[in-house]
Amino acid sequence: MTHNIALEQGWVPSACTLPTAERPLRVAEFDALFAEAVQAVTRPQRTRLRLELVFSPEHAARAAELAARENGCCSFFTFTLTITGGHLALEVAVPAEQAEVLDALQARAAAGTAPTRPKPSPCSR
Repeated sequence: MTHNIALEQGWVPSACTLPTAERPLRVAEFDALFAEAVQAVTRPQRTRLRLELVFSPEHAARAAELAARENGCCSFFTFTLTITGGHLALEVAVPAEQAEVLDALQARAAAGTAPTRPKPSPCSR
């Protein structure tokens, strides 16, 4: 028996227009971003999720590109990428009726969070 984990976890809503065959690939892309770049996951509101990312131009570009493609098939998502003062964050907002999709996204992001990168000690200079 084959299970579509993405659908079982509520990650891919029925409103998604991405072809079914491409959905596991997109989920894998998000999982890879979560594993490599996400340092912290917070939920400031039921309809908003904030992902703190490891600061790098590559992660910023990858998050922006993935968010743009995801918005093309799931237009109810609102993505905001913030780059300031050496910090990088991706905020995801949804309408109240899509909060369960955000719940599933939060669970996947938290499960795949990147290991914390130690900050250089001021004494090691």
